Amino acid sequence: MKKSAITLSVILFAIVVPILEINATHVFNPDWTPHSKIHEVWQLFTNSSIGILCLWLVWIKNDTKISSILCTMVMGGFLLSFGLKEFYGGSMKYLDGSEKTLLGINIGVLGFGIAFILMLIVSFIGENKKKNA
Repeated sequence: MKKSAITLSVILFAIVVPILEINATHVFNPDWTPHSKIHEVWQLFTNSSIGILCLWLVWIKNDTKISSILCTMVMGGFLLSFGLKEFYGGSMKYLDGSEKTLLGINIGVLGFGIAFILMLIVSFIGENKKKNA
C-alpha cells in the first residue's frame, strides 16, 4: 500500500501538475513576468526530478521511507504555500477570476490534501507496525 501511495503522489506532482501548468495559464502566460516564469519552470523540473528519484527509490531500491518523506515535503510545501497565500498575495484564481475546483474545493488543495493525508497515514501505519514487531 505504501508503494502505491507514493506512486500516486508522484503521479500528481510530477506528471499531472506539469500537464496542467505547461500552457497559457502558467508557463506561457503573457501576463506573467519572465522572473515568475523562471520560478514556475524551475519548480516543475525540480518536483518532477524528485518524483523520478522517489519512484527509483521505491521500485528499484525498495526504500519507501525516504520516498515518503520527499513526497510529503513536496505536497506539504504546496499546502503550506496555499495556506500562507494571503501573506504574500498569492492566489489559485486565474486573472479572469476563475478557479479549477471539484466539490467547491480547489483541485490542487483537494488532490494534494488527500495525497498528503494518505502519505501520513501509510507512513504512520508503517512505522507503528515496525515498532510493534
